[in-house]
Amino acid sequence: MHRDDDLSSDRLYAKAQRGIEDFAFDANTATVFDDMLNRSVPLYGELQRLIGELAGDFAADGTTVYDLGCSTGNTFVAIAHYLPSGLNVRFVGIDSSEEMLDKARAKLTAAEFPYAYELRVGNLDHGLVIEEASVVVMSLTMQFVRPLLRDRLLETVYQGLNHNGCFILIEKILARHSLFNRLFIKHYYEMKKRSGYSDLEIAQKREALENILVPYRRQENERLLEQVGFSQVETFFQWYNFSGIIALKSAGRADAHTPP
Repeated sequence: MHRDDDLSSDRLYAKAQRGIEDFAFDANTATVFDDMLNRSVPLYGELQRLIGELAGDFAADGTTVYDLGCSTGNTFVAIAHYLPSGLNVRFVGIDSSEEMLDKARAKLTAAEFPYAYELRVGNLDHGLVIEEASVVVMSLTMQFVRPLLRDRLLETVYQGLNHNGCFILIEKILARHSLFNRLFIKHYYEMKKRSGYSDLEIAQKREALENILVPYRRQENERLLEQVGFSQVETFFQWYNFSGIIALKSAGRADAHTPP
């Protein structure tokens, strides 16, 4: 449980605000972001383990592992734990927030991260370069990319992946039917209350995210991945309105594939 006097505890929306500004990944958010993730994302620790295991299945010697929207670096630490011994891989993390990257650098240094890595400031709306990748991760990131630019971003991911490379996508999603959508969101807010958030915090955070977080249905995300060329697309996680999808770039559409 969080403590009100802990500077790393998420209390960004604990006090009533007269005007709610759009959510920003700024210095204030970076300070409390790990606490926010653990309390706001269902089964966050388990999701990190799943990402790490799947990345370990597909990471290949001499390639690069990308995390697009890497925030404070938790996913790098999770993936490193599951990589085969002696594997030569390089990590690249891209995030729009320099403050988040500062947190990531400190975390990776403290953990004595054993792989070469680079952390870059970059806005995914403006495009990016991906080269020689065996694994690309977007964890709760694409939902913040402008919808009209998502297909272009996924095309870049697909083109930058090596054959038999994988793309791991974690997203907040909409249900196909309005009844279930309302129920899933209700139960999600109940989870946040169990994590110590007040009704005021939940309401103000929801308002701050309203204009910048645009979720798709899971089926829409799958369709986008297939349209850019991914040959195998599979859901590996779902908790109400959160979903995890893995997509494979195979050497040929008809090729059977087992992880390297």
